[in-house]
Amino acid sequence: MDGNTRWARARGLPPADGHKAGGRNLERVVGLSRAWGIRALTAFVCSYENLNRPKAEVEYMMGLSEWLIGDNVDKLSRQGIRLQVIGDATKMPGSLQRAAAWADEATRHNSELHVMLAICYSGRWDMVQACRELARAARDGELSPDDIDEAVLAGKLATRDAGGELACPDLVIRTSGELRLSNFLLWQAAYSELFFSDKMWPDFGEAEYLDALRSFQSRDRRFGQTRL
Repeated sequence: MDGNTRWARARGLPPADGHKAGGRNLERVVGLSRAWGIRALTAFVCSYENLNRPKAEVEYMMGLSEWLIGDNVDKLSRQGIRLQVIGDATKMPGSLQRAAAWADEATRHNSELHVMLAICYSGRWDMVQACRELARAARDGELSPDDIDEAVLAGKLATRDAGGELACPDLVIRTSGELRLSNFLLWQAAYSELFFSDKMWPDFGEAEYLDALRSFQSRDRRFGQTRL
């Protein structure tokens, strides 16, 4: 969800207003996703690298994330939506950690749509933490190194609770004209279709979302195989 700060600057507004507009747009996109039958949605809210931004902006992003969770848990619960925060919890304020835990507990049995908010997240961090967990299991005699395969590793990634195919996105959408993954779901996106939009995230609306989905529907997904 890229372009919040640039969206704000183009309007003579502080970055905080851009992040707030982006948060509201995320609420709209979650609603559209549920209405259209999408089963899993992972939103890149704050990357590891974003933590290097000015302290005031980082604190605002953390506070806004906490507020969005608190403001939506009851509504999402009524709609059958699960809300989960993924990322390095040690980099999050204690209040955000508690809000994330509350949201997970309150919505964990919902199955209409699984929404994951990637906060303080990086694809490289995700793979490193998974490898550390596997190394500890091997050290403790709980796992043989020879037993480690793609499925075992995937079972330690931050997206594991989505389960099976839903842990790996079919489609990755990047807004604001940037043409890169920026450390997002690097393992999980190995065979994702990519869609890039010039729209800043707060302006990425229903029409743009439909364009992305129509583009996805037109792709020939061969997964490295040859069609006969």
